[in-house]
Amino acid sequence: MVVDFRRARRDHSPLAINGSSVEIVKNIKFLGVHIVENLTWTLNTSSITKRAQQRLYFLRKLREAHLPSPILTTFYRGTVESILSSCIITWFGNCTAFDRKTLQRIVRTAEKIIGVSFPSITNIYITRCIRKATNIVKDPTHPSHELFTLLPSGRRAIISSTLHQAPVRALSSSP
Repeated sequence: MVVDFRRARRDHSPLAINGSSVEIVKNIKFLGVHIVENLTWTLNTSSITKRAQQRLYFLRKLREAHLPSPILTTFYRGTVESILSSCIITWFGNCTAFDRKTLQRIVRTAEKIIGVSFPSITNIYITRCIRKATNIVKDPTHPSHELFTLLPSGRRAIISSTLHQAPVRALSSSP
């Protein structure tokens, strides 16, 4: 896959590694995340939505079997929420509002099935970003540790790279 944001599209010369030609594709699935050449996340979101909807079916069947809500909550967190939050700090920050609404609809559906309130998908994203940024700041051996510079208050961080802006933004806004 070639990511190219130039205005004038150009054909790229074939890439060869160790004498064998590498195929250029429009999208790729890497570690369970669909990456598209224009870096939109709609394909990834639709894949996540499809898998989560399949798990919601089983959640409904468990509810029909009159299982108590703590067991249903455990099932939701282990099957549905884990799908929704897989690699969330990678893709959620650049999702469209429509994609976010689609993912939040799954959380609301699970809330209605179980009758319990769950954190929104945005809150899950913020929590994961804060946790990741905190771990990077605490670990001096982390490759990105040098990119974070804490201000005297200890709560805010300055970043020298755009790669980690979402975790820093979340870390800076946390109490």
